[in-house]
Amino acid sequence: MYRFTQFIWHCALVVFLTLTLYVLGTANIYGWGVEEAHALLRQHHDSPGTLRYHSQVSIKDEFGYAWQVLLFKQNYNNPVKELRLRVVGFPGVVKIAHPQPLLIETKLAKLLLASDVYALTAPAPNVGEYNLTDILPKLPTTDALKLHVPTYSGKPLVLNIPNSVVTEWQWLVTEID
Repeated sequence: MYRFTQFIWHCALVVFLTLTLYVLGTANIYGWGVEEAHALLRQHHDSPGTLRYHSQVSIKDEFGYAWQVLLFKQNYNNPVKELRLRVVGFPGVVKIAHPQPLLIETKLAKLLLASDVYALTAPAPNVGEYNLTDILPKLPTTDALKLHVPTYSGKPLVLNIPNSVVTEWQWLVTEID
């Protein structure tokens, strides 16, 4: 009887692992399979006694290169705080095309354009920064996104942003000042 019970548990484990791999594989086929990425709310000092928060996550692109993706508030002294999204790639791998907008695609195929903050001068060819002030409120809070970063090669670089990161972005905007 013990061996039969052990056999049943082994079969159940095999079925569970097979279904898990199938679901993950199916998600990747449709382009929405996103590697697990945990954003991290970080605090930093803008000036003595002034703490600011930003969301930071490392996302791999379709070629396996890691990109830092940061969302932060700009212009704290103004009544309307700008939201900026900065993407930073490894130097020498990709050159971001300026002054092209960032195309943001929702899971329901809604397309939004974020204007390029570095329209004239970027600090480095692998750095892009985009204004999300009017965009973020239009994004769903529970769905993954695709960022289509414009490049000089003509083919946008795609970064898959998991829903957990999008939720954190919304939380950063609504809950932390």
